[in-house]
Amino acid sequence: MSKRYLRSIRLLSECMQLFEQASNRNVRQFGCTPAQFDIIATLGNTPGMTCKELGEKTLITKGTLTGVLDRMEQKGLVQRERGDGDRRQLFVKLTPQGEATFSEIFPKVVHAGEQRFSGYTDSDYCDLEQALSKLKKHLNEN
Repeated sequence: MSKRYLRSIRLLSECMQLFEQASNRNVRQFGCTPAQFDIIATLGNTPGMTCKELGEKTLITKGTLTGVLDRMEQKGLVQRERGDGDRRQLFVKLTPQGEATFSEIFPKVVHAGEQRFSGYTDSDYCDLEQALSKLKKHLNEN
């Protein structure tokens, strides 16, 4: 393997890990696990979605999603309902308490994330977005 490839992949991985660690610390200070925040952020400002859609948008596995939703339902943050047309389908949405939690913590978590990029210029963002878009396109083609 080329040293250049390994160096680039390691750097990408290290950046993602550092960003995730900082994000997780921010989320936990508001009393949520990262998975719970992911669900709240995904359901916020929506009428809700099926469990399948939620799993696809959050990338939380079905087995993990069920347990996280159980705990969130016990906390009064989400509610699950059977679908009208298909009783096998579960529809998940935030409760009023879940919406209030979203409105309170989502902007704070986003702001904390933005602070980590405080030294970035518009040009830096453009360069980063172009490089990541190129990488994503390449990975999707292969």
